[in-house]
Amino acid sequence: MKIAIMGFGTVGSGAYEASKADGNIEVVRILARHGREGYEYLNDIITPDIDDIAGDPEIELVVESMGGIEPAREYVLKCLRAGKHVVTPNKNLISACYTELMQEAAAHGVKLRFTSAVGGGIPWLFNLLRTKRCDEILQIRGIVNGTCNYILDAMYDKGADFSEMLKIAQEIGYAETDPSADIEGTDTLRKTVISTNLAFDAAIQEEDVTCYGIDTIQACDISYLKKKGLVCKLMMKAEKKDGAIEVYVEPTAFPEDSLEANVKLNNNLITLTARHLGTQSYFGQGAGMMPTGESVIQDVIDIRDGREQSIGIKEASGLKADNSKAIHRYYIRHDRMCEHIEPLIDTYEEKDGIYYCISKPIPVEKMHEMGHHRKEKGKDMFFAALAE
Repeated sequence: MKIAIMGFGTVGSGAYEASKADGNIEVVRILARHGREGYEYLNDIITPDIDDIAGDPEIELVVESMGGIEPAREYVLKCLRAGKHVVTPNKNLISACYTELMQEAAAHGVKLRFTSAVGGGIPWLFNLLRTKRCDEILQIRGIVNGTCNYILDAMYDKGADFSEMLKIAQEIGYAETDPSADIEGTDTLRKTVISTNLAFDAAIQEEDVTCYGIDTIQACDISYLKKKGLVCKLMMKAEKKDGAIEVYVEPTAFPEDSLEANVKLNNNLITLTARHLGTQSYFGQGAGMMPTGESVIQDVIDIRDGREQSIGIKEASGLKADNSKAIHRYYIRHDRMCEHIEPLIDTYEEKDGIYYCISKPIPVEKMHEMGHHRKEKGKDMFFAALAE
């Protein structure tokens, strides 16, 4: 099979390297503005023009690893309309444009696959869909952002502050120069949208997901939780309950002997609960050149070999996002005991003018609203749900 790769950064080059393991995949075009150091021997197949790929009848499949929404969306649509299969790890694109792209693929008799969009090298979406063929998914949850997990794990082990560990994560390549999508929870939110819609045949949009990141966490939060035998992680959660889907992203404090608490470095842990199968968890590298690149090529091979996947546009289940009944206790750290917070607090400790609190049960939406309001006002605050 002759394929093209659009975008030749970390994931694109990883897909190229992984393709060498299969003697029946040939990369004949690479869309990039210029060559890449160490890959000068590929300069003859590099092009900056999408038409060199979309207009080549010998190219059967295109890997999109550019990232972002535009021009990735435009280029993917062009390739689908030209009768080419597309494989992409681009969670931004799939989260925002899933229905449009799947409809276009169906209309032109080609496949769109994105197994690597959530979990990188972990076969999470593959197994989620496989489980759903014979069972009913009740809940999905997990650590799906390696950057945040690396920062939180290092803060726990070293007692370092957030800004220090973020800088180190950027220096070693775990975090982008602009890390906002990771630390504010947006990356996790997009992966939540994709996983939720596949799990429940839903049509959840990004704006439906209540989300709070780790950008306000401090070393004192980690230290307080550690003394309580708790470890903080950034979690996604979606659960089918009472005819709706509770779906949100938030920092969560787990007992130190739990599976989630022991996910180290930049690893991911993603879990599903099904009615008959029960609970299964998937652990491993959630990003990176070769883990993600290999997952991309697995999709390429499946398409080439005609392996079907239970994915496509289905009749929507009608389930909507509704967090109105999602309630649990929180750890809250803030700089003063104001009239809005005091009635919600069960117990607290005060040290150097900082209040470390354990709340009464609070609706998720109310807690997030308070957190975002104080963040917008420049007020000092962090919270983490207490795992049930």
